[in-house]
Amino acid sequence: MSPRVKKFFSYYKPYLGLFYADMACAVIVSATVLAIPLCIRYITKNLEAHSPDALNQIYIMGGVMLALVAIHAIARAFVDYKGHVMGALMEKDMRNELFEHYQKLSFKFYDDHRTSQLMTRISHDTFDLAELYHHGPEDIVISLLNFIGAFVILMNINVKLALLSLLFIPIMAVYGFYFSRKMYGALRKSRDRIGDINAQVEDTLSGIRVVQSFTNEAVETKKFHYENNRFVESRREGYKNEAYFYDGLVTLTQLMTIAVVIFGAISIVKISLDLADLLTFLLYVVILIEPIQRLGNFVRLYQEGVSGFNRFMEALETKPDIKNNINATELSRVQGNIEFKNVSFKYREGYDHVLKNLSLTVKAGEYVALVGPSGVGKTTLCSLIPRFYEVSAGEIFIDSKEIGTITLESLRKHIGLVQQDVYLFAGTVLDNIRYGNLKATEDEVVSAAKQANAHEFIMSLPNGYGTDIGQRGVKLSGGQKQRLSVARVFLKNPPIIIFDEATSSLDNESEKAVQNALEKLIINRTTIVIAHRLSTIRNAKRILVLTDKGIEEQGTHKELIAANGKYANLYNMQLRIEDINE
Repeated sequence: MSPRVKKFFSYYKPYLGLFYADMACAVIVSATVLAIPLCIRYITKNLEAHSPDALNQIYIMGGVMLALVAIHAIARAFVDYKGHVMGALMEKDMRNELFEHYQKLSFKFYDDHRTSQLMTRISHDTFDLAELYHHGPEDIVISLLNFIGAFVILMNINVKLALLSLLFIPIMAVYGFYFSRKMYGALRKSRDRIGDINAQVEDTLSGIRVVQSFTNEAVETKKFHYENNRFVESRREGYKNEAYFYDGLVTLTQLMTIAVVIFGAISIVKISLDLADLLTFLLYVVILIEPIQRLGNFVRLYQEGVSGFNRFMEALETKPDIKNNINATELSRVQGNIEFKNVSFKYREGYDHVLKNLSLTVKAGEYVALVGPSGVGKTTLCSLIPRFYEVSAGEIFIDSKEIGTITLESLRKHIGLVQQDVYLFAGTVLDNIRYGNLKATEDEVVSAAKQANAHEFIMSLPNGYGTDIGQRGVKLSGGQKQRLSVARVFLKNPPIIIFDEATSSLDNESEKAVQNALEKLIINRTTIVIAHRLSTIRNAKRILVLTDKGIEEQGTHKELIAANGKYANLYNMQLRIEDINE
C-alpha cells in the first residue's frame, strides 16, 4: 500500500466506531430494500392461489412491510446524518493539519504560491474529500449488497432472465470506466481554473484602491473575464463527458428493463413464468439497476475526492525548507550579540547572489543602521537573522550560538520586527497590540501603547481599545498603524529589534511620533535599522553602507560625512531633494 493510500485511510482512525455504525446501518438499508419485493411476491402468490386465509396473510405481510419501511427509514436517517457528521469531522481534521502545515513553510514557499490557490486546497478540496469519505463506503456497501442479493434472488426466480440482465452489466462497466477517466481529467483542469479565478479576485480586491484611483476597472474586469472563460471552457468538456456518462447508463438500464419485460412476457405465454414472478423480477431489476446508478454517484465523488486529495497531498508533502535541527536547543538569557561569518544568499538556484561572503558583527545593545540603494539586500540580511530564509553559505551567530542550532520558536521569540508594510489583523486595537504577548493584561497593553505614543489617538477612537480597525487596519492612518506595530513589539519586549524602513512612507508629523517611540524602544536592545531617510539615523552608533559589493563603508554619521564617500553622497542628495520639496 502506497504512503498516499495509507494517508487517505488514516483519517478514518479516530472515528472507527462511528464508521462501523454507519456501515451497519448501510447493511440494514440494503437488507430492507431486498426484503420488501419478497413480501410483495408472497402476497401476489397468495392472491393467485386464492388461499382462504389470504386476507389475514396480506394484513400480516403488510405489517411486516411497514416494519421494514420504519427500520429502513431509521437506518437511512442514521447514514445520512451521522455519516455526514463523520465526513465533516474528518474534513475538520484535514483542514487543521493543512493549516498547521502551512504555518511551518518558509517565506520562500509563499514567494512561489498565491494565497488564493492555497485557500482553495484548504476549503474546496477538503469538502470534496469529506463527501467521498462519507458517501464512498456507503455507496460501495449498499451497491454491492443490493447487486449480489438481487442477482441471487433473480437466479432463483428465473435463470434465463437473470443471465439476460447480467449481459448488460459488463457493457455498463466498460462504458462507465471509459467516460469516468475523461471526467477526471476535465475535473482536475476545472479545479486549477477555479483556483486561478480566486487568485484574480484576490489580486483585484486587495488592490481595489489602486484599481479605482487609476480608473482601471475595465482592465481588471477584462482579466477576470479571461480567467472566467477559461474555467467555463474546462467545465464544458467536463459537462460533455458527464452527460455521456450518466445519460448512457440511463439508456442502458432502460434497454435492460425492456429486454426483461419482453422476454418475461414471452415466458408467461409459454407458461414457464407466472405473473407474480415477473412482477417480482421487475422490482428486483430496479434494485439491480440502482447499484449502477449509485456507481455513477460514486464515480463522481471518487473523481472529485481523488482530485482534491492529490492537491491536498501536494501541499502537505511540501517539506518545510526551514525547520528545527534534531539537536536544536532553546535560546535563553539573550544578550544580543549578532555575528555574520562569510554569509552568502540567493533566493534559488540559477539566481544571482543577493549577499556574498558578508561578515558583520553587532555587539549587544548596539544601534546599527543599514543604508544603501534598493535591491542590495538590506531587508534580506535582516530576514536571515530570524531564519525567515536559510543562508546559502556561511553562518550567523547570536551570543556565539549558530542560529541553525537554536529552535525556531525561541530564536524568533527574542527578535522584534517592525516593518514598513505593517500588517494588522481584523479585530480590535487591543487584540492587535496583544498579539505581541497573548498573555498580557489590559494594563500592560495600555502601557505598551503609551510607550509607543499610541495611547492618545487610541482613546480618540469611537470605542478606544475596543475599536474594530477593519481588515489590515484599513480604518487607521499609516502613522497610527505603525505606532500600533511598535506597541506590539514593546509588549513582546525582545532583546533584538529590527526596523525595516519603518518610517519611510509616513508624513513628517507621523514620522516624528513613530521616531520618538522607536528611540524609547531601542534603549538597552540590540537594534538594526534599515533606513530610507538618513536624517532619522544620525544617532546610530554605527552606520553600514551596503552595496552589491558588500559593506563598503561603516562608521558614525559624522565619520562618514567627513569621509565624503558613498554615504555622504546619499545624505547630501537627500538634503537637496528635501530642500526642493520644501
